[in-house]
Order: sequence, then C-alpha cells, then structure tokens
Amino acid sequence: MASTMRPLVQMIGRASRSSVPSLERSTLRSIPSQNAFVSLRTKPARSAYTQTLRHNGLSSQRSFSTTTFRARARTMGQLKARNSTGPFSWKSALLFVITGAAMIVYFRVEKERLARKRIAEMSKGVGRPKVGGPFVLKDLDGKQFTEEDLKGKYSFVYFGFTHCPDICPDELDKMAEIIDKVKEATKGENIFLPVFVTCDPARDTPEVLHSYLQEFHGDIIGLTGTYEQVKNMCKQYRVYFSTPQHVNPGEDYLVDHSIYFYLMDPEGDFVECIGRQDTPDSATKVIMEHINDWKREGKPLRKD
Repeated sequence: MASTMRPLVQMIGRASRSSVPSLERSTLRSIPSQNAFVSLRTKPARSAYTQTLRHNGLSSQRSFSTTTFRARARTMGQLKARNSTGPFSWKSALLFVITGAAMIVYFRVEKERLARKRIAEMSKGVGRPKVGGPFVLKDLDGKQFTEEDLKGKYSFVYFGFTHCPDICPDELDKMAEIIDKVKEATKGENIFLPVFVTCDPARDTPEVLHSYLQEFHGDIIGLTGTYEQVKNMCKQYRVYFSTPQHVNPGEDYLVDHSIYFYLMDPEGDFVECIGRQDTPDSATKVIMEHINDWKREGKPLRKD
C-alpha cells in the first residue's frame, strides 16, 4: 500500500511545481513596466489599469494617485517652526495680553464705582447726620427757590459772602473753572447747577449778589433770604457760620463759615465734599465720575 501511494505523491508535487512558474509569468505580464505609468495619467487609462488588476486578483483598496508623498506631507521647515513655537502663535499671545489688560481696567473701574456708590449710600444711613434738606430762599430775580429746584441735576453748593476778603474770591475762581471744565466734559449738557448761598443776608441783597457773581461766572445761581431762612439752610447742610443776627445799617462785622463745596445728586442726596485742597482738575474728575456713574445706571437727568 505504501509503494502504491509514493508514485501518486511524486506526481502531485511535479504538477504543483510546474503551475507556479506559469502563475508568476502571467502575473508579471499583467503588471505594466515603469514606462507604462506615463500613459496612466489620463482617466480612461487608469480605469483600464484598475480593471486589469481586478481581473488578476491584485486590486488595491486605495485608489490610484499620481500625487507624490512628498507633496502631501508637511515640509521639515513647517514642522520645525511648529515645534519651536508650540501650540500658541504670536497673534494668540497678543490677543491674550490685550484681553487680560482690558479685564484688569474694567474691574478696576468697576471697583472704584462701587466704592463711590457705597460711600454715597453710607451718607444716607440711619444714625448719620444727613447733609441737605428742605429750605426756602430767593434767587436774584426775587423768585422763591427751594430744594426741589436742585433736583434733576447735579448741584454744586457753596456758602460764602460778598465782603469776604480772600477765601471766597479764591474759591469762586475755582468754582468758575470747574463749571467750564464740567461743561466741556459733558459736551455742553445743562446737567450741572452751581449755587452760591450767602451767609450774610443783611448786606448781600439780590442786587449786590448779582453784581458780585458776574465777576466770576454767569452760570452761578445766587441765593439769599432772611436771617432765619439762611440759618435754616446752613443747618440743613451742616454749615458753620457766625454772622451776627441784629446789625445796624452800615455797621462793620466779621463773618466766619465753613469752606466746602457740597456736591448733591439729582435726587437731592449728598454725594461728596470738595475742599480747599482740591484743584479744579481733581474736583472735575470727582464730579464727572459721579455723573458718569449716574448715566451708566440709566437714571434720568434734567437738561432744561
């Protein structure tokens, strides 16, 4: 039995060896030469070549492409540049710096605004002396003027007298500069009301006040009244003055008073004091900060 199977195995081996060269020759004949790739640049030639590969069982899953690998890949210079700069470019770094600086400025401005608002609210708190309140005086035309006439605008109130030798003229010169600077900063909006209240009603009649205030600025509103009326307003604003009550006409006497400008908001509430240490520029800065805060909150302002 073994002798019978040996010739059969030898015959199968010779047949398999003879079929391999024929398969290799047929496969080699089906693969084009290097020169043939030139003719494959057209679409019909590529289609015919693909069908030949499929017929011989050698088709590829990828479509044929004449684009070289070097053209598709990044150049070494691009790769080195990316590795040297990392994931961030100079544009992204500049944007990051600008955004950070803007946020710092915003939060600083907002912090200052909240601090000003907190101080203004504290002045209205329970148990603290209130600055400002109801009063009745007369303007330079003889018309009645009350606290309601101050509302709707930011008012800038100063107490003095026309016979003051030095302090009042200096402060009124500063007041005149502040008026012009605020008017320039608000672009001419009529939202700032400068007021001069006399502490010497016996000598500061409407005619005397009008002539005196015109020497400093035409926008200053002068107010006067009886001794009791002036005293009441000074009490409302916590202003000290030592004017004698009963004086004879032509009698000379001294007057002492507090030296402050009182900034009041459009609702008639006290906001801040401007003292002798303040310059026109610093005072204007404080006033404009409060005006801009008021506008930012969308609150109304009277412009008549």
